[in-house]
Parts: sequence; C-alpha cells; structure tokens
Amino acid sequence: MEVSFASEIESLRLGQGEVFHGEGILAITKALLQSGVAYVGGYQGAPVSHLMDVLVQAKGLMAELGVHVEACSNEASAGAMLGASIHYPIRGAVTWKSIVGTNVAADALSNLCSPGVKGGVLIVVGEDYGEGASVIQERTHAYALKSGTLLLDPRPDLAQMVNMVEHGFAMSEASNMPAIMELRIRACHVRGSFEARDNRAPAISTKALMDDPAGFDYGRLAHAPALFQHEKLKYEERIPAARRYIVEHGLNELRPGKRDGLGLIVQGGLYNTLVRALQQFGLADAFGELDVPTLVLNVTSPLVPDQIAGFCQGKEAVLVLEEGQPEYIEQEIATLLRRRDIQTPLAGKDVLPMGGEYTVEVMAAGLAKWLAKVAPQLDTQPVQDWLAGNQQRRSNAAKALPEPLPMRPPGFCIGCPERPVFSAIKLAQQTVGPVHISADIGCHSFGTFEPFNTGHTILGFGMSLASRAGVSPHMNRRVLAIMGDGGLWHNGIVTGVQAALFNGDDAVLLIFKNGYTSATGTQDIISTPDEDAKFNAEDKGRSLVHTNQTIENALQGLGVKWMRVVHSYEVSKMRDTLEDALTSDFKGLKVIVAEGECQLERQRRLKPWIANLLKKGERVVRVKYGVDEDVCNGDHACIRLSACPTLTLKDNPDPLKVDPVATVIDGCVGCGLCGENAHAATLCPSFYRSEVIQNPKWHERLLHSVRGAIVRALQPA
Repeated sequence: MEVSFASEIESLRLGQGEVFHGEGILAITKALLQSGVAYVGGYQGAPVSHLMDVLVQAKGLMAELGVHVEACSNEASAGAMLGASIHYPIRGAVTWKSIVGTNVAADALSNLCSPGVKGGVLIVVGEDYGEGASVIQERTHAYALKSGTLLLDPRPDLAQMVNMVEHGFAMSEASNMPAIMELRIRACHVRGSFEARDNRAPAISTKALMDDPAGFDYGRLAHAPALFQHEKLKYEERIPAARRYIVEHGLNELRPGKRDGLGLIVQGGLYNTLVRALQQFGLADAFGELDVPTLVLNVTSPLVPDQIAGFCQGKEAVLVLEEGQPEYIEQEIATLLRRRDIQTPLAGKDVLPMGGEYTVEVMAAGLAKWLAKVAPQLDTQPVQDWLAGNQQRRSNAAKALPEPLPMRPPGFCIGCPERPVFSAIKLAQQTVGPVHISADIGCHSFGTFEPFNTGHTILGFGMSLASRAGVSPHMNRRVLAIMGDGGLWHNGIVTGVQAALFNGDDAVLLIFKNGYTSATGTQDIISTPDEDAKFNAEDKGRSLVHTNQTIENALQGLGVKWMRVVHSYEVSKMRDTLEDALTSDFKGLKVIVAEGECQLERQRRLKPWIANLLKKGERVVRVKYGVDEDVCNGDHACIRLSACPTLTLKDNPDPLKVDPVATVIDGCVGCGLCGENAHAATLCPSFYRSEVIQNPKWHERLLHSVRGAIVRALQPA
C-alpha cells in the first residue's frame, strides 16, 4: 500500500552508455545494482525512507539478477544481515535513518567490525541533522571512529554519488572494513544525470547458490581471545589499506584555485552549499569553479595524513568546514599537522557554529569572519551587507505582524484515527485525574503538541512501555504507555511487553493499530491488512484493519490476560475503556488496541475507487459534516478537543453576537470526530451530518425537487 515507484523503477534497467535522469536515492539504488550487490535490506526512515520502498517494489528486477531483498523488522536485524559478508565474498547493502537507526544496530555493527568483512558492505544512512531534523542531534561520525568503519560523504552530484557507491564496496573489500555512506536530505533529493552501466548479477546469488558453508575459522568470530587480534588488525592493516585505496583512486577531490595561500577542507556532502556561499564573495561561479583551493572529503573517515599534510603545507591559512559537533575532523587534522610540525594556521569552529545545519548564510557568515582575518585585502563588506539585509528583512517582517507568528509543529493528518484517541485520553483524565504518559516515536508523537499536550517522555521507537517501568512504581496512579503497531514490531514487544509480563508489572499499554508503519511513509508490516480485503466507505477503515489479528494473537500468546479492542473513532467507548484500564482491580498488563486504518492509506484507496465509479456514472455518496451556525455558542471547546485542521472559525453571521462560530471547511474526509467529541464531552449540539450524492437515481432527483419546492413555499417572501 506504499506510494508506488513503478515508473521510477524502470530506470533501474538502463544499461551501458544510457543516461539516467532522476534523484539521488534512485541513483544510489542503480549504483547498488551496478556494483553486483547480492543482498539488500534495511528499515525505513527519513530522509532515506523511499530507498527501502524502491528496493521492495523492485523485487521483480532484483529476482532477475539473483539479488535477495529483506524488509527488516528493525535496524538491528538489518545490521545482523551483514554477517553474511564476514565469511563469504558476497556484497551486501542495508539502509536506515541516521543516528537513531545506527544506535539500534550498534551491537551488530560492533560485532561486524571486529572480525571485518570479505565481501563488500555498504550501509546507507540518512544523516538527519540540523534544525529541520526529526531526531536527536547526533552524528554518525562517532560510530565510524569508535567501531572502525569507513565513512563516505559524497559530493551531492549524481555521478559522484554513484561512483562512491561502487568504490565503497571495492574499498570495503580492499580494507576488510564495512563502509557507511551518509546522505543528507539534499543529497537524497538532488536531481541530475549520469551515464549508466550495466547491472551486474552477483557471482553468488539466489540463482547461483553455494554448495557448502565456509570452513570453521575461529579467527572470524567476534569472540575472546580473537578480539584483541581484531583490534590490532584495524590500525595495523585495515585503516592503512583504506588510506591507500583512497589515494590510488582519487576519492577525495582536490579543487585547485588561484588563491594558493588559502585552503578549504570540506565534507563532500557540504560542497554544493560551499559553492553557493563562495559565490556571495565572488570566489566561485555557478558551475562549481572555485578561486580558493579546496580539498573535498568524499571519505571523511579515515583521513589520509599525507594528503592532509600535503594540502596544508605552505599555506597561509586553512579553514575546515565540518557540520555538527564535536569537531572530529578538525581535531584530527590539527593533531596530524602538529605531529608533523606543520604550523599552518587552522580555523574551523572558532568562526563557524559548533552545532546546527550549515546553510549558505551560516557558511557565508563564517567565511566572512575567516577571510577578514586571513585576507583583509578582500572586500567582504557586500556579503556583510547581504547578511545584515537578510536579518533586517526578517526583523521588518516580524515588526509588521501584530504579534509573533505561532510555532507550526507537524500534526495529525485530516481524519487521522489517532486524533480521536487523544481526545478520549483528555476526557478520561477529567475523571481519573492527571496521568503520567510515556509517549513513543511515530505519528502519535504529535499528541505531545497542543491542544493535547500528552506525553512526558519519548525514549525511542517502541520503548514507551519500557520507559514507564521506572515511573509506575513511584506513582499512586497507573501510568499509560502509548505505542504504534510499527513500534510494537520494531522492538516494543521485546523491550516492553515481555518485560512487563515477566516482572508482573501493573501497567497500561495503548497500541495504535492503523495497519502500517505510517510515520515513515506507510510501509507494510506483519499486521498490515490483506490488500484483497473488502472495505465499506462508511466504516472509516475499521473492517480493513480488522482483517489482520496478528497483534492480538501475539499478545495473547505471550500471556496478556486483559485486552480490549476499540474502534479508535468511538470516542465515548475509548474514554470508558481507558478509565476502566486505569482504575481496574486487575493487577497486571492491560492492553488497549485502538483500531482504525491510517487515513492516508484509506484515501489512497478510496479516491481512485470513487473516481472510477463517477467515470462509470454510478451513484456515489460522500459524507460531509458541518456546523449549524445558529446553534453554535462560540466557546470553541470542540476545536480544543479535536484540533482537526478542517474544523476552524469564521465570523459570526449574527450581528448581535461577537464571538466567531465554528465551521467545517473543504478538506473534511467525513471521519465524524467532531460529532463524536460533541457527544462524548456533552458539547453544544451544533454539528450535523449530511450526505452529498453524486449521480443520484431518478427517484432521488424527484424527491429532491419536491423537498426544494416545499422549502421554497415555506420561506417568507
């Protein structure tokens, strides 16, 4: 049920000499196939979510080449897949989301890096860093340093990215080190072209099977006493081999410039931004030609001491542009220069911010400070004026507003089945009192924003029930843990459910069963409903989700004794069930399954179905909700309880009333939450339900005409 990439997948079949046009993620996929990869897997997460989507949807092409595709249950299982390359000369690639995925896979990575690999290994991570990031602010670089992996950071150019994928596998095999390729969001979505090569069927594949396993070799185990020998191999053989490969194949690019006395060292992924920043000073053109000599680090770990020293030797000043903190690269460069008694002045975080994304403005401000010191003859005033002008324009815009703009955090989709559950939680707390709520990663984390303000902690994907364990023994009221079905299968069933059952904890777990891992792009999971299941357009997706009982069966099999399944749109029933769970005499784990299909997936199925019916001229009924403005009392409790984007305000049509009235605008999907809330919370009865009929039958047209005539006759002149 994910977004279809069928048309894009066809470009993966391009052969030698043909030109590929597209975006970064698809180019990476093509590069994997050109590299002879034998198995791929991973776990979805922005900004690389659709890499996994493309791999899964391209299973037909993969099967033709003999490539195995594994949709992994979490990043740890994806990392563990790579163990295939420890003994066998087969290439494998996995993908996940930046530091949070690497954290989950850390155990597998450590045990992979210790014995090293024979077959090339490439881990594609979405480096989600900066103010616009959706996760904690950390860098993958630390893992590359501590575990001993190669770290590739390719310049955001499709040809270079494809080149680095292919070299990543080869360098992994040359050094016996796994390779991590970090892709920032701009690299993932940069568009361009490159000359394709033929896809390579791997020598060992699903079509060319091995007859026997490798002979037993104790030295290939991450196990004492071999561990220390592995550690010695890292710095005695593997890192030197990687450095030789980097130099021999020119993976780090030296861009010459006419200002020989200065030098820039930049992470490859930041190169395009650097070019744009230097343009502001007249030191670069739109084609990437720079006036300042620049060393582009497409491989940021390991660094090559001779290469760094050769670049810095004899220069008057060098600036390191490294996004994020700590300044790993700058510190390493400073150390190796001083050890060789090279006294070239080195700048970095002293003129650039320690943390945050390096945008063009941020880079330009840092470059202006640096150039003012090392090249005072260069007029940087125009750039200073440009930066000041940008700041002044923002200030003027703020002053023009009557008050500061409110924050606009992400929120639930229109008709999301999770919104009514948070309404029910608010109502339940009016009866049982304030409850400590352990929130989780997923769409439901939007419940932490106004007007729900629900959730005291978020510790990791699927960890809400586990994070409650330290709180609930110290509260005189039960703690509520919230988890999605994606989080449950990711690791919640292990870290939370089985632990709570084993310890006999008196806990309450609320599971959102919407049928997909929705927050990462609605990927299928083991509890995704059968695509062939029929659905009723009036039931808001309930019957479709109900076709899969995997969650309920798994929980019962583990030993959950108290479990209730409630349709998430039934606010009153959900409120009562929550109150029961929080006050029940039953001691032990209590599970509430809130069942309601992801509205995005429902609409993706519903809209083409309705369009097809209309095209055939068949009768279609669409439910529409509205507010009777004569009844609405203007207290807006309905809005504070639901926060639906289509439930908003308009001026009161009654000139004697000052308060605006509620109204339902276009975009409403007819989920009925507004009416459910009004009923559950005993609000004013101003909501009405109507049916919009397209292609009505003849008797419906006749009845409509009669009704219209009667209404007109009763209206005053």
